Amino acid sequence: MKDENYYSTQRELLRETFTEIGRKAELILTVGQLLMENGADTSQIVRDMTRVAAYMGIPADKFHLHIMYTTLMLNISDEHHSHTSFRKCPKHAVNMKIISAVSRLTWRALRDHYTLDEFKGELDAVAKRPRYPGWMTVLAAGTGCGSFGILLGCDFNAAIYTAVAAIIAKLVQMQCVERFGINHYVALTFTAFTATIIGYFAHLLPTATPWQPLIAAAIFLVPGVPMINAVSDMLNTYLVSASARIMHTLVMVGAITFGIVFAIGMADFDSFTSLATRPESNFLIFAMAAALGAASFAVFFNLPKRLLIAAAVGGAICVCTRNFLIFELGFGAPVGTLAGAALVGIIAMEAVHWLHTPSLVLIVPAVIPLVPGVLIYRFLFAVINIRRITVDELLMAVQSGVDALLIILAITIGAALPSIFASRSLARLSKEKQDKLLNEIYEE
Repeated sequence: MKDENYYSTQRELLRETFTEIGRKAELILTVGQLLMENGADTSQIVRDMTRVAAYMGIPADKFHLHIMYTTLMLNISDEHHSHTSFRKCPKHAVNMKIISAVSRLTWRALRDHYTLDEFKGELDAVAKRPRYPGWMTVLAAGTGCGSFGILLGCDFNAAIYTAVAAIIAKLVQMQCVERFGINHYVALTFTAFTATIIGYFAHLLPTATPWQPLIAAAIFLVPGVPMINAVSDMLNTYLVSASARIMHTLVMVGAITFGIVFAIGMADFDSFTSLATRPESNFLIFAMAAALGAASFAVFFNLPKRLLIAAAVGGAICVCTRNFLIFELGFGAPVGTLAGAALVGIIAMEAVHWLHTPSLVLIVPAVIPLVPGVLIYRFLFAVINIRRITVDELLMAVQSGVDALLIILAITIGAALPSIFASRSLARLSKEKQDKLLNEIYEE
């Protein structure tokens, strides 16, 4: 048991800026590294690192950050002292459980007056939080893609084939990365090829919608988090980090596209022009498929269990809003998609106060089912067969490509805009809460 003298000494450390400054800097950088390597945007990284610095007795005017996609640098200085530290962030994945846990920990450290030892212990525990079991992640990839297939118009048999293709492709990806240590981008190419070519063989099986599985089976590879983070960073003027995220996203998309294109080139069919962009179904089925898909992608992104229902509801709201505006009111697909993504973003901005988690954690799984799969494949097919298509087919393909690009931009901007518009208000409320908790520490 630690006596009162220990806690008094530890609290004094938190009142003196440069006492044990090296240790404080390392803990702050660890917070930033955990967030960067697990999919947080730069705004959240800055907020949480600055909050931890304030908890450690480092005022904002003495704390300086420079954040890049692979490197974090901080400087703590006044007229008499200066300390600078760097931290590399070589790995990048998506683990929303860690993002949520780190954010909650920074507030808990302020509220419960953690010592540095207690904060380090809690931070180490967060870093070791397990992911969902591998079998559950694989199953989530299958159910997510199967649900997306239903949104594209798959019948029940085709949805099952889509899920099987996605499950096999996810297993291939896991073997490439975990067993053979293949480069992440190369593994994406192999995975996209596997998902697409297995989905192609669905036309040999009993189903009235044979080509949708080919489109839907690779949807779990969509780099939704990097895309949304890139837009968020750009709109928040973190241009260096935004540029790196954009390049990372483009390379991922290029790797996935290469695998899909290679598979389509091997397949034997005329085109995707016969596939409808407006599948025939009712809103209840769309809502159920979107909810299941969003919850599945949430598992895939390692969302905390307590938030899975929220992700499912967000997915249903997002897709049904999009479909209502497009199919019932006649709005264009980009406008309907923008509205659906923005509505979920607005709801998420309110939900963060009830669920105590960053808005990104709630938004990303909900907007993934909005990806315009049919339009993308129409464009890719035309590119592959450009030598033997007519001018009218080429123009239709170009239009499909433009529409797909606009929809993807609508998804990313719609998901990011609410937090951008509310950033000042959120920053003010966060600062007021932080100052109140700090005052309680210094009054002791």
